[in-house]
Amino acid sequence: MAAVTTEADIPHPNVPSTHPANGLDDVVHQRVRLGILTIAHEARRVEFGYLRTQLELTGGNLSKHLSVLEEAALIEIEKGYEGRRGRTWITLTAAGNTALAEEIERLKLLIARVETTDTREDR
Repeated sequence: MAAVTTEADIPHPNVPSTHPANGLDDVVHQRVRLGILTIAHEARRVEFGYLRTQLELTGGNLSKHLSVLEEAALIEIEKGYEGRRGRTWITLTAAGNTALAEEIERLKLLIARVETTDTREDR
């Protein structure tokens, strides 16, 4: 018996053979960590309290996510003082910048697939 080919079996033009979702990086893609990386990319150097406020997190929750990103070498954490107040600054590393750019490209591929798929009920 011959195999039946459906429209779903035909690859999209200009789309890699593996689904773009397979390339998403779980370290980067998690909502809070993606937020941290994008803010660090925009600011170049960002203070802990600013991240906490922008992402609406507790200090402990933010610290856990920063640890994951630091262990993956995607950010650097610098502790110091501004006047008498202790401060923590976060900087995106070159690897972090690359990982963020790659994640964005994969997300763009996912969006392109959705936008080019006929979702009409009468198809």
